[in-house]
Amino acid sequence: MASPSRARAATLTAAILASSLGFMDGAVVTVAIPAIRSDIGADFGQIQWVSNGYALMLSALILVGGAAGDRFGQRETFGAGILVFCLTSLGCATAGSPEPLIIWRCLQGAGAAFMVPGSLALIALAFPTDERGRAIGLWSMVSGIAAALGPIVAGTLIQFAGPTAWRWIFWINLPAGALTLFLLFALTPRHRPKAGTHLDLLGAAIVTIGLGGLALGLTFASEPSPSPRDIGLALAIGVAAMVLFWLWERRSKVPMLPRALFALRTFNGANLLTFCLYFALAGSLFFLPMTLIEALQLGAAKAGSVYLPFTLTMALLARYSGALSDRRGPRLPIALGSVIVGLSFLTVAAGVAAGAYEYGVLPSMALLGIGMGFVVPPLSTTVMTVADEGLAGTASGINNGVARIAGLFAVAALGIVAALAYRLNIDADLASASYGEPAHADWPPAALAVRAHAMIVAFAAVSVATAALSFASAIVAWRMLPQK
Repeated sequence: MASPSRARAATLTAAILASSLGFMDGAVVTVAIPAIRSDIGADFGQIQWVSNGYALMLSALILVGGAAGDRFGQRETFGAGILVFCLTSLGCATAGSPEPLIIWRCLQGAGAAFMVPGSLALIALAFPTDERGRAIGLWSMVSGIAAALGPIVAGTLIQFAGPTAWRWIFWINLPAGALTLFLLFALTPRHRPKAGTHLDLLGAAIVTIGLGGLALGLTFASEPSPSPRDIGLALAIGVAAMVLFWLWERRSKVPMLPRALFALRTFNGANLLTFCLYFALAGSLFFLPMTLIEALQLGAAKAGSVYLPFTLTMALLARYSGALSDRRGPRLPIALGSVIVGLSFLTVAAGVAAGAYEYGVLPSMALLGIGMGFVVPPLSTTVMTVADEGLAGTASGINNGVARIAGLFAVAALGIVAALAYRLNIDADLASASYGEPAHADWPPAALAVRAHAMIVAFAAVSVATAALSFASAIVAWRMLPQK
């Protein structure tokens, strides 16, 4: 058995490695979208589900994943999540068409749902109280750096190793996952699980169907020739399942969503603004890289670099916004940050329209990082402290799930906005080409210019919507969160 200090170092390293895989996934995939579409022939709706399949399973199962850690042991559940995540990464890397890739991405999201909650839980178990804050700070910093560098590395690979190099963003998970599992089971001690923890598998299945039906209906609506019947059927299934989930939760003795939490005005306000803000953030970051690559003709490496100023400024500001929240309460920093985020979406769109990557888009992404830096630490603290100590973990899990669900619906709903604006500005000759579709070799320069203009207008429409949601988040924060 490893010494206590060695075991703590192994636990922290394993948590950082696994969290980095989870954090990088979304950003890396968005940079790879044009290459994926070109290589396996995915249309706009299918490429939305390459992202949304992962988000659906992660958001629907993350509370079950947290409860499973309590029931079966954090190390064992964390390890099982990593194993599933890595094996399904193998499936993603070898997928030859859109449908298998979507299925593997769904399964990968299910693995992530059991992996993501365990990293902080393991750190909390491994480190004594007086060392825990420093360990979590190191975990946050290194994971954040990995999340910033991942898209740059992925973009560089795709740009210089060819359009099939996107597969390496999944292959790389295998050695990283193997190292994490070795550290976890060879050097990290097992902790006794809690007795009597309840797993609501039926509730998780119902909410997965509900969220999936709603997201699928929105995705159908973004197709070039949407079928009202398909849209209506998917939405009807989604709504019916969500109503059934609500009824199930009301009757459950141990609900996934404890009613006591939703009686708290501050908790409800925090989740409402989380949904609006993370909806806006996920939507903007999904459409930005493909717009840079396909409309502005930037290389994938340059498009991947767009995340760097955002991540770095957010990390640098986080400690100061936390101190401001301690002095003034969460209302001011979260409201101010939300306004800054909204302004940054508008300036990003202006930079894209002007073709000013270095002097328009990158500074705007730094502004976005400043805004989110004001929001994230006070929001996390508010969610964790508003509930009784026994419900703090559940409250945090619900808020994390809300953020993931927001991202799921953002890609689907804003896909309608982007597709509609794109179709209104495209020539009849290119009507069959969807938003973000890689350029065809036989398209003349005039057609490429029209297509680029249509994509830029569509991205501007998405940006106006995301800015409006960010400003709505500021209003919610000002009206529903406390101040000192």
